[in-house]
Amino acid sequence: MFILPAAVLLSCSAAEPDHGADNGSEVPADEEESEIIGATIICAEVDPLDKILPDCKEFAEADSPALAAKGETVSFQFVLRSSYPLTDVRIEAGDLSDGTANIAPATTAFVGYVGVDPDSYSSVPSKDKIVSATGYYPDPLIEDGSRDVSPSTNQPVWISYDIPDDAAAGSYSAGIRITGKKNGQNFLIKRTVSAEIYPVCVPEQTLLIYHWINGHLNFLNNNETPVGQRYWDLLSLVVRKARDYGQNVFMVQPINDCIITKDGSGYSNPSTKFTFDFSEFDKRVEIMLNEGHAKRIVGQHIAYRLGDWYDAFGVQVPYSPSVSIAFDETARNFLDQFFPALYGHLKEKGWDGIYWQHVADEPGTQESAESYNEIASYLKQIVPEMKILEANHSTKEVCGNIDAIAPLLDRLDYDWSFYKSQKDAGKELWFYTCMEPVGNYANRFLEQPLIQTRILHWINYRYHLDGYLHWGLDSWRTLDWEHGTIDWGGTPAGDSWIIWPAYNKVLSSIRYEAMRDGINDYELLRLLEKKDPEKAEELAAGVVMDFDSYDSRIQAFRERRKMLLDALCE
Repeated sequence: MFILPAAVLLSCSAAEPDHGADNGSEVPADEEESEIIGATIICAEVDPLDKILPDCKEFAEADSPALAAKGETVSFQFVLRSSYPLTDVRIEAGDLSDGTANIAPATTAFVGYVGVDPDSYSSVPSKDKIVSATGYYPDPLIEDGSRDVSPSTNQPVWISYDIPDDAAAGSYSAGIRITGKKNGQNFLIKRTVSAEIYPVCVPEQTLLIYHWINGHLNFLNNNETPVGQRYWDLLSLVVRKARDYGQNVFMVQPINDCIITKDGSGYSNPSTKFTFDFSEFDKRVEIMLNEGHAKRIVGQHIAYRLGDWYDAFGVQVPYSPSVSIAFDETARNFLDQFFPALYGHLKEKGWDGIYWQHVADEPGTQESAESYNEIASYLKQIVPEMKILEANHSTKEVCGNIDAIAPLLDRLDYDWSFYKSQKDAGKELWFYTCMEPVGNYANRFLEQPLIQTRILHWINYRYHLDGYLHWGLDSWRTLDWEHGTIDWGGTPAGDSWIIWPAYNKVLSSIRYEAMRDGINDYELLRLLEKKDPEKAEELAAGVVMDFDSYDSRIQAFRERRKMLLDALCE
């Protein structure tokens, strides 16, 4: 740990000895240039799990190599700070090398800051809530070529390397160069990062990860709605980004993407005959399979509330004047025709084995439970093979019709014995987060420690769960990056999206990096379980003591990660 004093030059440790720098401190970029005078530049390497606030003046310097299995991503974070403005700051990351093999950098980015409305967080904040005096928090990874840095403000820098599955185990290092201008004069900072790659490989992912892609693609298209092939191209961008961060379950739109025609009678006529063209639906599925490498596709909900949260569900029927209608003969007539046609099409395409269906989102009241069960039971009668996956808000009464149950994390906690009995009976058991849970439960809010986003998947392992669901991969509402949250009736900052939009580009975030790393942790714990189940349980219990109780100390987490890797190599 060092504390930033006023106007004192702090040298950067672990510099590249062959670059001529004095222990990594700033040196002129032009060797003939006179010695730089004036302001100091701080360059500190910190743990990538450390959220660096813009006004932070204390940094716990990372002093150990990054430890990783083959198939993982190793990330490094630096903090730049100067008492004078820095302009045209650029990052050059060399290959990570063991002297023989070279691994090119996967990401070189500046960490951006986003503002959070003071009252955006829950009224029941975590005891570990991060409080920013400026109201700004780090999150998006901005892959600009250069960036200006305001005086007396931190600028985190992010560099990562994807370790190939066939990489040789051993010690690796890479040279990092940070250049720019200070007071109109060039500066150069040289650093070295190091990693220890273990002789073990992350196995093929088994954990099911499912974020809803909400299709707000206009934010990738100069705020214009994309049409035709442009729409599918931008959707593919989002899907590939999700795939690269561990998502393997994707939502598709069986009704909205289907071209549906009727025989001329009104939608409310229970004898209306429908015909179905699934060609547009096929385009979406093929993107999820080819670009997303989907292990499962899930049909969008077919029922929606007829009024507010406390009302019953109605069924979506084409040509009706409202989103859904009461579950009557008209609704049954449509379902009787649509789902046999859909399932027959899925079988023809060979997709029936990976297709699951949503019925209605978050049944959470007695009225919604009763109507949910009526619709879900009817669907099972029409197509008995159709499996249902659902985010279950708080009603256990609907679980009889659900094949993959995903309760909110806190509901899973309150009713653990019931949900465990469902899993023991052969059902899949997931959990989800969506605006909740709050309090001390792990989540992906901007004001929570980054380690708690990674811990989400240690929770998955600790309780032997099958998957994780979240509604907000990309539910962007603005291109104004000054705000990390939009008023969704109290949606906590960071809940609506975890990736960031730019023109023709999707940017990651430090939260998304932590989530991907947590997925890899889960798979390594499962790998250790095959060898030493007691050790795997012990390590997981040391991080996740209970559903809402964790050891969030970064150094302690790193020590347990090392124990995990060491145990896999014994």
